Amino acid sequence: MKTTPLLQHYKDKVVPALTKKLGYANPHQVPRLEKIVVTSCMGKAPDRKVAVDDAVNEIQKITGQRPSLTYSKKAVANFKLREGEVLGARVTLRGTRMWEFLHRFINITAPNIRDFRGISSKSFDGRGNYACGIQDQSIFPEIEIDQIKRQIGFDLIFVTSAPTDADYEVRFYDADGNEVHMLIGYDEFRELCSLTYDIRWVQEPRPVNEEEELPL
Repeated sequence: MKTTPLLQHYKDKVVPALTKKLGYANPHQVPRLEKIVVTSCMGKAPDRKVAVDDAVNEIQKITGQRPSLTYSKKAVANFKLREGEVLGARVTLRGTRMWEFLHRFINITAPNIRDFRGISSKSFDGRGNYACGIQDQSIFPEIEIDQIKRQIGFDLIFVTSAPTDADYEVRFYDADGNEVHMLIGYDEFRELCSLTYDIRWVQEPRPVNEEEELPL
């Protein structure tokens, strides 16, 4: 597997840090990112079949991988949906494509979200997996704005080997040994990206109330 900058950072910095922090005897016990699932459901679209085709094309542009189709498990009269009818598209990223996608998400996609104020730490599922919603595809650099036919939302699911959320509370270290966090508040997210990838931020965020939800 090709080693991407983010994967190399994980191996060089994150694994030793978590091995020490969590008291693991073997580095292979350290939680790792196993896959990223990108999915879109077009069940409410009146032209469902065409909408699914549009979702397939957009997901392929974003991930570089051809998605598979998802189908309804039961009929829903209110949506005029029949059992077994095509409903959406999904792609599962592993290996090099997974790490490259995560690299782009951290550096480009997430900061492009309108009024971006960070990624909520409340979206873990209790077993070390994280999910977030993207309202439309325009924030992805692979999408040409003038080619968008309709607004398509996505769910991103980050699946890890961690048994609990606590094990996945990863802390990164920059070149100077300074500890920075990931997947919590905007400041930490911004600091991680800036220190690791020399990102230049064009707009400062407003302060966030910790009690406030942080929608994507």
